[in-house]
Amino acid sequence: MENLVEIRDLKVEATTDSGRRVDIIKAVSLDIAPGEIVALIGESGSGKTTIALTLMGYTRSGCRICGGQVRIAGKDMVTLSERERAGIRGTQVAYVPQSAAAAFNPAMRIIDQVIEISRIHQLMPDGRARLKAIDLFRALSLPNPETIGSRYPHQVSGGQLQRLSAAMALIGDPKLVIFDEPTTALDVTTQIEVLRAFKAVMKKGGISGVYVSHDLAVVAQIADRIVVLRNGEVQEAGTTAEILTCAQHPYTRELLAAFEPKPRDHEIGVEDRKVLLEVSDLVSGYGPIQADGLPLVQAVKDVSLTVKKGRNLGIIGESGCGKSTLARTIAGILPAYSGNLLFDNRELAGTVRQRSRDQLRDMQIVFQYADTALNPEKSIEEILGRPLQFYHGLKGKQRDTRIDQLLDMVHLPKSLRHRRPQELSGGQKQRVNFARALAAEPKLIICDEITSALDTVVAAAIINLLKELQRELSLSYIFISHDLSVVEAICDEIVVMYGGRKVEEITPAQLKAPQHPYSKLLFSSVPKLDPAWLDALELDPELVRTYGHT
Repeated sequence: MENLVEIRDLKVEATTDSGRRVDIIKAVSLDIAPGEIVALIGESGSGKTTIALTLMGYTRSGCRICGGQVRIAGKDMVTLSERERAGIRGTQVAYVPQSAAAAFNPAMRIIDQVIEISRIHQLMPDGRARLKAIDLFRALSLPNPETIGSRYPHQVSGGQLQRLSAAMALIGDPKLVIFDEPTTALDVTTQIEVLRAFKAVMKKGGISGVYVSHDLAVVAQIADRIVVLRNGEVQEAGTTAEILTCAQHPYTRELLAAFEPKPRDHEIGVEDRKVLLEVSDLVSGYGPIQADGLPLVQAVKDVSLTVKKGRNLGIIGESGCGKSTLARTIAGILPAYSGNLLFDNRELAGTVRQRSRDQLRDMQIVFQYADTALNPEKSIEEILGRPLQFYHGLKGKQRDTRIDQLLDMVHLPKSLRHRRPQELSGGQKQRVNFARALAAEPKLIICDEITSALDTVVAAAIINLLKELQRELSLSYIFISHDLSVVEAICDEIVVMYGGRKVEEITPAQLKAPQHPYSKLLFSSVPKLDPAWLDALELDPELVRTYGHT
């Protein structure tokens, strides 16, 4: 059987701002058979997305294919004209992006966007295309397949939108579909629904796939083979079972080890530690204030919790459960409409504007996306220098010395101080993000999904850094996440949220035996490093009806 995809000695280079050429893909070769799904995994910057995009004859700005062949059904995407490539995109090869929300036009109805490829390539009349789209909605297990296309993108959930983007890719009957980290931003219960839908429709249609990801547990559920990349080179390739059970390359073994984070060492005598933060019956939300003084949309409803000095509290739950709203309300970014906040036995004002400089310094928040949290126009030196001057009045040599100390604390070279955020990797930017919080010398740091945008190895390194800094500085953390392995690795207590409420509070040791039904559904939906896990998974239908969402 002939291969559908043949990549031979692919080379891609990038041109830096200074005009220097850098090889980012170095003589990569791989084949994909008809109906086969191949996963490309590796850390950020490994070249996995760059390789996937060359299958469409496309490279990012500043990059170019400088050698090799990329053949799809015998046609070389490198040597074809742009017009010929345009005729293949959507009909022979299609793309499902990481962010479906960014891929859809918010001003157009979904059905019109899904059938757009059919219109562009004049594949069939609109009426037939709409019927085919409805069939795809049904195959992808979308609710109300006959009518969901009449909605606008903001009127469906994230999981639904991700499956609708797959329908948009599949409408032209492509032979190959590229999935570029399509479940990274989804919580685990939604991720299971999306993975199952993708796998079913691909296998039924005999469609080949390239699945780009840094999550081995996810690709284990959908890929036939795995190609491990690092620095633009193939480190190892094999069947999914071979990679998971008998990996040969040290880097592959490092990736596998990153999925088994060591739980935090619990200290003796922690019961006697003082309470640092106490939250009682907190209510927060959005929209107009009602007659009872509460917002129209209550995203956080009567939540109570405590954080002890030197201890860590995890807050988990699916997207929309209120965990990030809770974090922002505790930090004072959003107002508390009801309830009490005590910090070090002193009442904490409801908003940042009402808090004293000491209160602001004692509690810092690190946001999910360092890309948007760091000012792209400022150097790292300026970013770290601002809180040093604001909170401690440091200037000149004292300020410069402290900046060097902060960079050293987060294991970054001092030479980075003159660079801007866009010149750093994702992991480096998140370390700068954390160093800025440390500049205040806080007692509590709220970490809001700070590892969700990072690859597995970098995320594990960030978690180890947080543990190290905690030992050195006696910090406390509130850790917001939908990644249970991350929470298990760093937290002493875990609060489970659903629908804006706290439904359960447990320790990491109790994760395998939660009491609340929603916790049981959530924990059982975490992918395992086992290719048979998804097919064998049988969720309680009653729990799915009650707490699941499609």
